[in-house]
Amino acid sequence: MRMRRKRNLDSFLTQYPDLLYILDKPCQNVVEALKHKSYLPLKEIFGKDKVELEIGCGKGAFICEKAKRNPDKAYLAVEVSKNVIVEACKLARAENVKNVRFLNCAAEILPCFLPENSVERIYLNFSCPFPKYTYASHRLTSRRFLETYKMYMCQGAEIHQKTDNMHFFEFSLEEYSACNFGIKNVSLDLHASDFEDNIVTEYEKRFTDLGMPIYRVEAFLKE
Repeated sequence: MRMRRKRNLDSFLTQYPDLLYILDKPCQNVVEALKHKSYLPLKEIFGKDKVELEIGCGKGAFICEKAKRNPDKAYLAVEVSKNVIVEACKLARAENVKNVRFLNCAAEILPCFLPENSVERIYLNFSCPFPKYTYASHRLTSRRFLETYKMYMCQGAEIHQKTDNMHFFEFSLEEYSACNFGIKNVSLDLHASDFEDNIVTEYEKRFTDLGMPIYRVEAFLKE
């Protein structure tokens, strides 16, 4: 269900200058992004030049929990909706999470902000499956996105994906193969497997409560 737009949203967004990066004049596509690079100073922000990245972080529950469990890691969470990302910032502030930052932008223009070899892992948790075939290129595991991710993933970097949608999952496996990614740790029912250290997201709980299986895969850049 779509979240109702907050009143005085812009004033809410200004409350998190230490956590949130907002684009004044956002690029429209990856071509523009590559022409107008404005790399985030990762070393200055985190004291590290490599991060783990969640694309589509929603209200931030996953990335905040991940950051708390791994305080030695740096995390960047991306969300295109200002209305939603403010909730993620609020959570990070409330839980005093120090090693996460948020970026308000679309996934396709991330090469504008992330330098080459800067991302060790990408998390895609319950991304929109865009079920209509004509919208396949909008899926975050479509080959146009996978080729974009390669621009900033470091050697051996991985994509960790979870979804409740079987058709989207099958599509993703095909796209990984087409873009020369290897795959491992494939699960067709995550909660019935012996996988440890799973962080249950808001959507994930909703689906599992309905008895739906969760599909999971790790895709990695081949050498």
